[in-house]
Order: sequence, then structure tokens, then C-alpha cells
Amino acid sequence: MNKRKLSFWEIWNMSFGFLGIQFGFALQGGFMSRIFQTLGASKDDIPFLWIAAPLTGLLVQPIIGYLSDRTWSPRWGRRRPYFLIGAVFSSLALFFAPHSPALWVAVGFLWILDASINISMEPFRALVADKLPKSQRSYGFVVQTLIIGIGTWVASNLPWLVSKLGVSDAAELGVVPMSVKVAFAIGAFVFLTSILYTVFTTSEYPPEDMEEFEKEKAKKNQFIPDILNNIGSMPATMKKLGVVQFFSWFAFFTLWSMANPALTEHVFNAPAPIETNYNLEIPDQLNAYNTANTAFQKASNLVGSYMGIYGLSSMVFALLLVLYTSRRRINRKYVHMVSLILGGLGFLIMKYIPSHEYLALSFILIGFAWGSILSMPYAMLSSSVNPKKMGVIMGIFNMFIVIPQIVAAIGGVVFISNLLGEETINAMTVAGISLILGGLANFLITNKKAITYEIENE
Repeated sequence: MNKRKLSFWEIWNMSFGFLGIQFGFALQGGFMSRIFQTLGASKDDIPFLWIAAPLTGLLVQPIIGYLSDRTWSPRWGRRRPYFLIGAVFSSLALFFAPHSPALWVAVGFLWILDASINISMEPFRALVADKLPKSQRSYGFVVQTLIIGIGTWVASNLPWLVSKLGVSDAAELGVVPMSVKVAFAIGAFVFLTSILYTVFTTSEYPPEDMEEFEKEKAKKNQFIPDILNNIGSMPATMKKLGVVQFFSWFAFFTLWSMANPALTEHVFNAPAPIETNYNLEIPDQLNAYNTANTAFQKASNLVGSYMGIYGLSSMVFALLLVLYTSRRRINRKYVHMVSLILGGLGFLIMKYIPSHEYLALSFILIGFAWGSILSMPYAMLSSSVNPKKMGVIMGIFNMFIVIPQIVAAIGGVVFISNLLGEETINAMTVAGISLILGGLANFLITNKKAITYEIENE
């Protein structure tokens, strides 16, 4: 099929739902650990409490990719039904998560939230490859990254902004502050409305050969064999990108799960108070606990706000790439390599900064890595796979995202960090080393079409 080139605004409309998806991811990544700590989780337990997220992605994304490849509705298309289903459940989970009365309930909401976000997100990646000619795919994934950057920055600042507007950061023992509850409610609204915008402003191409499509769709009990067959026959470029992805996503899982305890403790000197260290029946001790808890909540707002900078930085990075790739080719391999190494340096300097203001520099550098992670691997991959299987291939590729997160969650982060010492900030050092290794792993990529797409090959 000869696909026409789309305008910037057509690509923007088809990608706009990612604003809501990133609201969900940013609130989850920036504040779920804070919710866990507020409900009594110890910092060493936090990575394991996050295991629901990558486990869900491991199961959901290949399934959704497979199903969306075999879905077609003249009215709703192929990918859009999954956007909408995921958005409804994500919005409900976002709204209710900060109201969790107990730690296990919050973990359950994280599971539902991540599963629902994955239902919406995976088809978005496939939609870019469905709709755009190969010469525009780098451009399309970079526009997605631009929107993701906007969502990350705004959502990460929501609790801080809501607090500045007068909503309280103080709360009773084991209760999430109202500022976080309001921020998550706003996120739920944005998630649903942005997905609806894409659903109603974007059309999809029908299958090229409808007769063949219906035959494939009619085949029964082919899911597991097809998934296994696609895993066994994955292109060499996909395997090599998997190595890059492993180190990249190990680093970012470490950021999402451990940044709040690490930075509130090391940079802001306001760790989460431990209930057993206080006799809450004594008024002075109760006041001391409440003071420490409020300081922790305010420091957590600032950690979230600083984390938003990497969204802003990735947005600027993506904007520059949009302007460049709209007219010229880029070497995706070297762009990705340099970006990951810069992000790794951003993590490494966190341990040595003299005051919290310098966190802005760390997260600017991390934003370069994030912007590249969300665009370059997918652009390289989409030039190396069968377009008829784009949904299931993107789902399988996302296994290279969730497997490193599972490794990190079941003890990888805590074990490696403890090799460097007992300070929680060592987790950020581990993230930095991992990201630099991911950057160097780009030397494995040798497929010329993946590295730089030749327009004359269209």
C-alpha cells in the first residue's frame, strides 16, 4: 500500500492520546512510591511492590498487539478500540489509587493501572507504523515523544501546583494527602479526554487484502503458536535492540521506583518517617511525626516537580528532532547512543550535587535519554519487520522493556545498590551505569536500513 505523507497536525492528532497515557505513567512513576511509603512500605520493599507493573506488561502487550492485528471495524478501525478500553480503566484506577486504605490495595490499583495503560499504549506504537510511510516514521515517533514530554512535565508538577493553590500536603497517619488525590483525579480526566480526541480525529487504513485478513482472523487457537513463532523468528536487529532496551529500562525502572526515597533522603534531608520510631500516644512524639511526614510530603512534591524536568527536556529534544527529521535523515544509532550516555551522566552526578537546585541539570540530561528511548528504538525496529505483523511485533518488542523491570523488581536494584553501600542514593548510581552500558550497546546495531532510512527506498 502506498501511504500518503501526513501533515504535522494529522500526526499530532493521531498521537495526542499519548498525552493522557503519559499523564498516567508520570503520576504512576513519580508518585506511586510516595503512596506506598505513606501507607507504610519500607524503601527496600518498594522495587518488589512495583513488580505488578512489568509483569502486567509482559502479559498484556503481546496479547493486545496480536488481537489488534486481527481487529477491523469500518467505524472504529483496528487500534482505536483498544485505546478507548484502556483509557476507561486507566482513568478509574488513577482516580481511586490515592484513596487506597491499605498498602495491598494500592499495589492492586498499580496492577490495574499498568495493565490498562498497556492496553492503550501498545496499539499507539503500531498506529504510527500503520499510518505513516517509512520515510516519516522517525518523524512520527518523535512527535509522539514531543507529546509524551509535555505530559510528563505537566503531570509531574500537578501535586506541587495543587499544593501551591492551597490544597493541603498534610494528612493523618497512613493517609495520602489531598494534594495527591486531586492531582490523580485531574490525571484521570486528561487521560480519558485525550484518548477520545485521538479516537474521533483519526481514521485508519483497512487491511490491504481483506480476504486474506478474514482467513487469518478465522483461524482458531493460533495465539500461542503465533507468538512463539514470531519470538523465534525475530530479526537480528530486534534482538540487538533488545540488549539496548534491557539496560535502558532497568535504569528507568530504578528511577521510578527509587527516586522518591533516594532524593527525599539524600538531597532534601526529609526521608519518610518510620512509625515505629515514634510513640504516637505522646503528643510531642505525634507532633514530631506529623512534622516529619509533612516535610517528606513537601519534599516528594519537589522530587516529582524535578522529575517533570526530564519530560520537559525530552520535549525540547523531540522538538529539535521533529524540525530536523522533517527535512533530513538522521543516524538513529548514534543519536540514541549519545543520548543514553548523557542520561547516564545525569544519574551519576546526583550523588555529588551540593543542593537540590542542581537536580535540574541531572534531569535535563536524563530527558535526552528519555526522548531518545521513546522514539529511536521504535523507528529502527519498524524499518526491520513485516508491516502486517506490526502490532504483535511491537508487543513482543515490549518484552524487552518489561523483562529488565522484572529483574530490577525482584532484587536486582537492591542487590546491586547494596554492593555500593547502604545509602539509598546508590540506586541512582546503578541507574546511571546501566544507561551508559545501554548507550554503548548501540554498537551492536549494524542494519543500515534501521540506522538511517534511505528515502529513495520508499
